[in-house]
Amino acid sequence: MHGRYVDVAREKRGLDSTSTEEGQPDRKRPALASVIVEALKVDSLQKLCSSLEPILRRVVSEEVERALAKLGPAKLNGRSSPKRIEGPGGKILQLHFKTRLSLPLFTGGKVEGEQGAAIHIVLIDANTGHVVTTGPESCVKLDVIVLEGDFNNEDDDNWSEDEFDSHIVKEREGKRPLLTGDLQVTLKEGVGTLGELSFTDNSSWIRSRKFRLGLKVASGCCEGMRIREAKSEAFTVKDHRGELYKKHYPPALNDEVWRLEKIGKDGSFHKRLNKAGIFTVEDFLRLVVRDPQRLRN
Repeated sequence: MHGRYVDVAREKRGLDSTSTEEGQPDRKRPALASVIVEALKVDSLQKLCSSLEPILRRVVSEEVERALAKLGPAKLNGRSSPKRIEGPGGKILQLHFKTRLSLPLFTGGKVEGEQGAAIHIVLIDANTGHVVTTGPESCVKLDVIVLEGDFNNEDDDNWSEDEFDSHIVKEREGKRPLLTGDLQVTLKEGVGTLGELSFTDNSSWIRSRKFRLGLKVASGCCEGMRIREAKSEAFTVKDHRGELYKKHYPPALNDEVWRLEKIGKDGSFHKRLNKAGIFTVEDFLRLVVRDPQRLRN
């Protein structure tokens, strides 16, 4: 009796299981070909995004900088401007760097803004916070110079012309000019863009071990009118040999794989990746998409 009851129960469970499976739609497993096609689509999309990203960033950065300089009040890092000595007519004229520099800098390398953007400068009237677009001061010629990195660490713009000049850095004896390239820039409607610039020497030999870029009115321009000079953030200039190990942001597809973060040149990860046939950033991305488990191993 007990055995018959067990058999009936088993039959019932079998029927229930069968009816449940019949009531559900068939689950189709994706074909291998479709999986490969989808993976290749993702790979192509990543390649396209990687190629377009630096271009789009540069274009957007330049357009935003230009629009801010012409339309918006000029503000530095969200801080209100401190009190300054008034110039003729009650105006407080102040030069400003609108673009932050791309760091680190290396000797012989191009000085440029973040994400490769052009370096924009503006002349503002600190009383209103707006760009000065008219008058002789709006089209003044400026000298680009190098300052000591510890100049005005307090972020107080209320310095004198003599104080500014006393912190200008010249080349070391027997060396080439410290800064080469387009050492002058002319404003147009209160806005200017720096040209090609590069350093010929590192910053390790001065007290602060850092430089700043500075801007001042060229000799013979706007005489009798006080225009406050501009200074960039402090930065280190390294010898160009260090650039050989510099990471790229963002990395290009044909960059060697060690240009990626956390992978040191000739380090253990670099050697293991090369041994597995992964030599470039593109090789690395392909494996991320196609076989991430192999990459982890």
